[in-house]
Amino acid sequence: MSAKAISEYTGKELLYRYLEELEFIEKPQTLRLVSSDSFDTVTDKIEWLTHDKKAVIKPDQLIKRRGKLGLVKCGNLSVLREWFNEMKDKSIQIGKTVGTLQNFILEPFCNHSDSDEMYIAIISRREDDVILFYEHGGVDVGNIDDKARKLHIPIDLDKQSGSISDDDLESLIGPNESQKLLLLKTFVKALYHVYKENYFTYLEINPFVLVNNKIYILDLAAKLDETALFLCSENWKTRNGEPIDFPAPFGRDKMAEEKYVAGLDSKTGASLKLTILNRRGRIWTMVAGGGASVVYTDTICDLGRMSELANYGEYSGDPSEVMTYEYAKTILSVLTEGPPHPKGKILIIGGSIANFTNVAKTFKGIIKALEEYGKRLHEHKVIIHVRRGGPNYQEGLRKMKETGSRLNLPIHVYGPETHMTSIVAAALGLCRTPDSPLAVQTTGQFLLPLEADVSMDNNGDAFRS
Repeated sequence: MSAKAISEYTGKELLYRYLEELEFIEKPQTLRLVSSDSFDTVTDKIEWLTHDKKAVIKPDQLIKRRGKLGLVKCGNLSVLREWFNEMKDKSIQIGKTVGTLQNFILEPFCNHSDSDEMYIAIISRREDDVILFYEHGGVDVGNIDDKARKLHIPIDLDKQSGSISDDDLESLIGPNESQKLLLLKTFVKALYHVYKENYFTYLEINPFVLVNNKIYILDLAAKLDETALFLCSENWKTRNGEPIDFPAPFGRDKMAEEKYVAGLDSKTGASLKLTILNRRGRIWTMVAGGGASVVYTDTICDLGRMSELANYGEYSGDPSEVMTYEYAKTILSVLTEGPPHPKGKILIIGGSIANFTNVAKTFKGIIKALEEYGKRLHEHKVIIHVRRGGPNYQEGLRKMKETGSRLNLPIHVYGPETHMTSIVAAALGLCRTPDSPLAVQTTGQFLLPLEADVSMDNNGDAFRS
């Protein structure tokens, strides 16, 4: 499970879409604004937003406790326009995080009192889902874990199971007048159904209110299981058909290179991930496999070089030569930008022992990128350490070694006989570089058809170039 946060706009749109049949739930037309928008141009299209009607605007960038931070504004159209123009592209600091306000959500104002505000959350754990309910929600809810009533629902692979009885719902909600209790029971039951069907992993609504027999969802935070995208590609859309997005955390806007790799990832059945932590970092990784990427990153941090770590990411699932080339080229473009580091830089091209990825084929794409950036790698004094195992790894390592000799680049190659973590210490200069065997070992390994280029000599005989 890969739990990733979604925006408030996306979360509300999903709920409104799948709770459409419940007429007692208010489903207003919410409006998404970005800092480049003209406020008047966008709001002119909204029928409910008139000059004398109150509405609410707030940033929609995964920021917690916006009310406490003064980031929620209520008022008429002119008040909202002035606030939006003042706050857009404004840099603010929340704790130790500094970010720019770029995305906003605007929706109708719901007139209510603080005593109307309630809290509900659904949280997925390893063995059960937990529903929390508290009748006194809002910005001052405090330690909800101590205050809320809880309902534990064991997880069962059978989708029809996990239903909630009326007795459980009444215990969760607590004493209430009959009409209000009926609406709340129906709401909680429907909410949990949407939660399960759409692979939510976390859903918090604080507050929601029940006014005049209508439920209004005022604030929301949610996460989805991203690995369910292949199941929910059609379900995860707003009411007007827009696909959902997974925004970066506040203060962590995606860089152009990260967006490019994300675009590559969306076009392939393989996996291509990149997060740039420090564009001026000395230590760069190009790792095959999610598990291996964690091992290499943890080892670098454990050895006290976290401040020098430049990136985190992985490629896996047997990406094509073209995709691997584009991925490697993207990393090398950032690695070699700017002035050279006085101590030089380190590139670890690592991985564990692949199950089905053709190592020689993926290395062919990486080698093409190394050839393209060879001169700049020289200028930045980059030392490269390569460790890999799996199908055709011998051919891949041989090609990588030949590339180092041809480009006069310091490329050290290791097979599965060398531990992953040992090459990290060697690359950081904390221990002697492990000996690389003169001939790669083949015991217990297997080869796929070689990816070498085949040409013809003058006699018409084939030879490998």
